[in-house]
Amino acid sequence: MKDILEIIVRHLVEHQDAIQITEVPSENEKEVTFEVRVASEDMGRMIGKQGKIARSIRTVMKSIGTRERKRVNVEFID
Repeated sequence: MKDILEIIVRHLVEHQDAIQITEVPSENEKEVTFEVRVASEDMGRMIGKQGKIARSIRTVMKSIGTRERKRVNVEFID
């Protein structure tokens, strides 16, 4: 799942070397949280107008998680 998220993020940003995706462990094995950090100049591209791109990324990741029977959260960190 992390690989797919990284591919999506790489295609949206200009500063690809600044991408950091961290998988945060949770108490529950069926839950996964990813923290995405990008360059400050690219944060607007990640969120999009009215949060549409961020919402779309979360939707795609949740559907992938459903196939693996996991709940997926994606957080965008400044």
